[in-house]
Amino acid sequence: MRKIIFLSILIFKLLYADLTSADTNVSESAKVFVANRNYDVDYRTKFLKSFLESHNSPFVDHADKFIMYADIYQIDWRLVPAISGVESTFGKHIPKNSYNAYGWANGNYKFKSWEESIEVVTRTLREKYYDKGATNISKIARRYAPPSSSWSWKVKYFMDKIDHIPVEFDL
Repeated sequence: MRKIIFLSILIFKLLYADLTSADTNVSESAKVFVANRNYDVDYRTKFLKSFLESHNSPFVDHADKFIMYADIYQIDWRLVPAISGVESTFGKHIPKNSYNAYGWANGNYKFKSWEESIEVVTRTLREKYYDKGATNISKIARRYAPPSSSWSWKVKYFMDKIDHIPVEFDL
């Protein structure tokens, strides 16, 4: 089953790799194409929604948005939800009315909605982390959560729990 899922993801990435450019100047037509996909039937949405339900997360109805923005910005679809798990127990413990489940700006930043928070964090991870060489969890951790020595393995732990596809973890 894992091989089938892995091959499905690989084929998906190969088929849709041209939707976004490497420098994250995502065209509006690519955004519209991805945004118009039916993520309700995507297996990743089902996995993530089930996982978030098991944690009584307020993100349950936004599982498709995590997947959609991960596809637009070409990052691992489990990364942003996993960060929210480490930083706020999947959105359950956040500053009041902030929609900040990611520890963004040490928790001092307020987003207008869950969707805005998912989009901004995903885009920023692409532009300020991946595109600048932080392409795995431990490299991201050095910038996202210094000086924590446990943040990266906690994120990896949640990513593995969401779906067992191997996660690149370079120390």
